[in-house]
Amino acid sequence: MAIVDPEAAPIAAANSPSAHDGLSRRAIYLHGSLAIPLAIYGYPLAIWLPAHYGASLGSLALVGTLLMLARFTDVFTDPLMGEISDRGRTRFGRRKPYMVLGAPCLMVSAWFLFVPPDGAGVLYLLCWLTAFFASATMIQIPFRAWGAELSADYHVRSRVTAVREFFVLGGLLLAAAVPMVVEILADGGAVAEVFGAMWRDMIGAFSGDIMNRVPSDRSALVRPVLYWLAITIIVAVPLLTLLVVTTVKEPPPAARERVPVLEGFRHMWRNGPMRRVLMIAFLVVAGESLRNAVSLFFIRDIVGIPTIGAAYFLYFVAGIAAIPFWLWMGRKVGKHRAFLGTLGFVSFVSAANLFLGYGDYFAFFCLFLMKGFAFGGLQFLPLAMLADVVDVDSARSGGRRAGAYFAVIGLSEKLAAAIFTGIALNIVGLLGYQAMGAAASAEEGVLALRLVYCLGPIALYSLAVPLIWSYPLTPERHARLRASLERRAARLAAAREAGAPSASD
Repeated sequence: MAIVDPEAAPIAAANSPSAHDGLSRRAIYLHGSLAIPLAIYGYPLAIWLPAHYGASLGSLALVGTLLMLARFTDVFTDPLMGEISDRGRTRFGRRKPYMVLGAPCLMVSAWFLFVPPDGAGVLYLLCWLTAFFASATMIQIPFRAWGAELSADYHVRSRVTAVREFFVLGGLLLAAAVPMVVEILADGGAVAEVFGAMWRDMIGAFSGDIMNRVPSDRSALVRPVLYWLAITIIVAVPLLTLLVVTTVKEPPPAARERVPVLEGFRHMWRNGPMRRVLMIAFLVVAGESLRNAVSLFFIRDIVGIPTIGAAYFLYFVAGIAAIPFWLWMGRKVGKHRAFLGTLGFVSFVSAANLFLGYGDYFAFFCLFLMKGFAFGGLQFLPLAMLADVVDVDSARSGGRRAGAYFAVIGLSEKLAAAIFTGIALNIVGLLGYQAMGAAASAEEGVLALRLVYCLGPIALYSLAVPLIWSYPLTPERHARLRASLERRAARLAAAREAGAPSASD
């Protein structure tokens, strides 16, 4: 049995914050598996979509602006979805119905966004981006909130988050494998020959001129890559959504679940750790988005790597391999301290990329794998911190409102991604960089691309460092908070057994 059955569990157990700490590994892994398709779509949005529409519309700056505009709809849809899923009551659960409804919407919008007809213009891109983001919200917000409610234990939550992020990296690995296969099979295997020669060159066994063998128009691979990524999403989303909603049970409602909206937002605003995590997540996602928006152009045109998919495939392999390390670090020194170490490591790697030139394959892959190693920590540590922050709200409001909290953090991340993706593409685009490559671009645009990719993230990470350094919700303080919540649950249970009103104290 994956989770305590809400129909059979006693009322006192159902309302106890620690009622689900006996969570089975099976439940944790089944629940986390839905992260695979939710990760697949993030990769083409960040890496491949700007290149495709930038070439077809003739302006990277325009694509960046449209991405920002479409993302701003999340200002309304994310809090709304969080509130609806927190308050929903159906025989199937609070979170599941919205995830099931969002799956077909995401499939349809992914197809039209990633496989546009010839001549698709500004209005087409803006409309399908907006539909795509709204569909993703219907699945992602309930899914994250559900994960935060699976366990009340500090370290079990880290495990739940780590497993989910393991599947995120698995989804990203699959998303990178698709373009890798497309690239290797392109031009009758010419790209495969180039990649093999490049690998031999890195280990010193090849001395020929590799780049003379690179297919002349690598930008032509973008369209088939997006086509097969759309197919992958359309297959994975319904299969894994159905698997999760039919095999994992939701926890039962708490004693006081329906906190009034205005009261709930007052509690959220007064939640100091929440405000801090919100700012940290915004700055870190902003830094990553600034880099990701121009990543394809840096790798393909500045360093000259012919197989973008293979580079990212190895990157995500390193990320998956590193998750146990970051989970161990979170237990050993605390999640916020482990996260601080992650940012320092990533900043060093980012700065080192500034010294790369065309053909520096071995140095690039070493740095890229180091960055991939840190990716797991960047992914799951802030979310694990947020799951603990929800307990502060539970102690003050008496309810469980993980949906609202994950909606707010999700909105913060999406706005950071939208704003700084747009900023990155506008900077390089307005300074003369063209989606077709460095040869067609102005020198100022090429320099801007280097600086945005290498130094832009460091500037934003540095703003997050003081917030993480003094983060107040340590493992010791969280343990005291959990003990207080369990004492409250015991008093409520005793009051119900005695026939007294079940008001929160």
